[in-house]
Amino acid sequence: MDPTDTIRLRFDIAYDGTDFHGWARQKGELRTVQAVIEDALSLVLRAPVSLTVAGRTDAGVHASAQVAHADVPEETLRQRSIDGDAGRLVRRLAKLLPTDVRVFGVRQVPPQFDARFAALTRSYTYRVTTHPAGALPTRARDTAVWGKPVDIERMQQAAGYMVGLNNFAAFCKPREHATTIREVQAFRWGDASSESEPELYLAHITADAFCWNMVRALTAACLTVGEGKQDPEWARGLLLADAREPTLRLAPACGLTLTGVTYPKDEDLAARAEVTRDRRSL
Repeated sequence: MDPTDTIRLRFDIAYDGTDFHGWARQKGELRTVQAVIEDALSLVLRAPVSLTVAGRTDAGVHASAQVAHADVPEETLRQRSIDGDAGRLVRRLAKLLPTDVRVFGVRQVPPQFDARFAALTRSYTYRVTTHPAGALPTRARDTAVWGKPVDIERMQQAAGYMVGLNNFAAFCKPREHATTIREVQAFRWGDASSESEPELYLAHITADAFCWNMVRALTAACLTVGEGKQDPEWARGLLLADAREPTLRLAPACGLTLTGVTYPKDEDLAARAEVTRDRRSL
C-alpha cells in the first residue's frame, strides 16, 4: 500500500455553540469547534487532521447537522484498527470530546465529495421569544430574546420578499473578493408558543449558501418589521443596496442553529463543486 494513499471521510457533527468562538480555528487560545474536533481526531489517529466544513458558524451559533470532511491516510486508519469500521471512530471520539460537541456519524465518501463546495443547500432555524420573562431556563442557550412584541404576519411578509436569487449585500458583513449573491429558497416564520413557552417564534430558512452574518441580519430585519419599527416594504428595499446597511442590527447569535445540509448524488458531486466555485452574478 502506498503510504500516501488517502480516503475521504465525512463527519456529521452537532454542537452547542454557546461556549465556542465559532467554528473556525483561530490563533491563540480561543476555543473553537474546529480546533476541538481536529485535536481529538489527531489524538485518536496519531496524525494531523484538517477539516473542511459546510458552513462556518459564528460565535454562539449552534448546529444539529453540521457536515465536514477530511482526507486521512488509509495506513493510519489500518494502524488504528479503524479501517472499514468508521463506527469505532465515533465511539473513540465520544470519549475525548466535551459534552457540548459530538460527532454522530463518520463514513467514507468519494474523493469528489466536498463538504463546502458540493453542498446544494444549507438550512437554519432561528428560535426567539418576545415574552417579558425571557426564555425558558432549559432553552436559554438556544433561544434568543427580542425585547418587543411582534406581528408574525408582518414578519412573514418581509421574509417573503427575501426568497429568490438576490444580492444580499445589505445583510452581509463584507469580505474582499467575495460575492453577496445568494438564492434563498425558503423563509418561513411560525408561531411555536405553548403554555410553557409563550410568545415563541421559529424561523426556518434555506438557501444555496449564506454569507457572513446573513441569517442573523435577515432574521433581525423581519423582527424589526414585526415590532412595527419598519414597514415590510423597507425589508424589500434593502435588496437594492450594494453595501452593508449600517442601521440593520443582528439578531442574537444564541437563537440560531444550523439544521441541515444537502448534497447531490455521488455522480454529480464534481459538477456541483465546479458550479459553486464560479463567481455568481444576477
